[in-house]
Amino acid sequence: MTPRLFRLLLPALLFAACSHAAPNIVYIISDDHAWTDYGFMGHKQIETPNLDKLAARSAVFTRGYVPTALCRPALATFASGMYAHQHKVSGNDPAPLETNAPAKGKAKGKGKGPGAETVEYKALREKLIARMDSQPSLAKLLGAQGYLSHQSGKWWEGGHQRGGFTHGMTRGFPQPGGRHGDDGLKIGREGMEPVFEFIDHALAEKKPFFIWYAPFMPHTPHTPPDRLFQKYKAKGIESDFVARYYAMVEWFDETCGQLMDRIEQKGLLENTLFVYVADNGW
Repeated sequence: MTPRLFRLLLPALLFAACSHAAPNIVYIISDDHAWTDYGFMGHKQIETPNLDKLAARSAVFTRGYVPTALCRPALATFASGMYAHQHKVSGNDPAPLETNAPAKGKAKGKGKGPGAETVEYKALREKLIARMDSQPSLAKLLGAQGYLSHQSGKWWEGGHQRGGFTHGMTRGFPQPGGRHGDDGLKIGREGMEPVFEFIDHALAEKKPFFIWYAPFMPHTPHTPPDRLFQKYKAKGIESDFVARYYAMVEWFDETCGQLMDRIEQKGLLENTLFVYVADNGW
């Protein structure tokens, strides 16, 4: 999705949010997913029945373009509607510092030992996140309209609260492991219960809701259920790597189906807007 497309969609989302029966909004973002790798895009081997069903009843934008084909800049744009030169996120991490001799295999300035970062480097990371604090975000804008919001999956910009979410899974920097999602990365791979519990909470509160579902899928590690891996091997895929990636795509699609089914089971389907986009290709 381009920032221009985001700006075209955002007024529609906010207009709908201001209507008498504000729609629920489910924003699904897959991670490292090629634009060709769906049934509805004509892939001859990958099966994505749930996204195919969604595409069949939706407007499909087949000529989208991502100017920053990297995880964090793409997600920052999806969250804010701003180009990278505006939100200043152009890489996954701050540029390495030249101070301190790095440990072998570690970027300069990150300190020594696994996961270690110098105080100076941590300050750069915080500065980058603080820039995003000042940007608009869909969660913040919808929150002003009375929405509850839930973050799950990839999220680089500190704790979910800093992005304007009322609920979420990511603790974020500077918490331990808080680089790009921490606990949020469990969603999809380890079930959908946190999102389902949020839906129940929003229903109990009688509030419209916004869900940011950005699972670490089909991103590496490619660890699909064996039943799906064997399915693609049986299709004649010689490369285990390719078969595992194809299986990851279908596994992601299954989680989308679980989410859409839960929305339908709760009687919310007719008043829920689904937006799907892949982050930066593969």
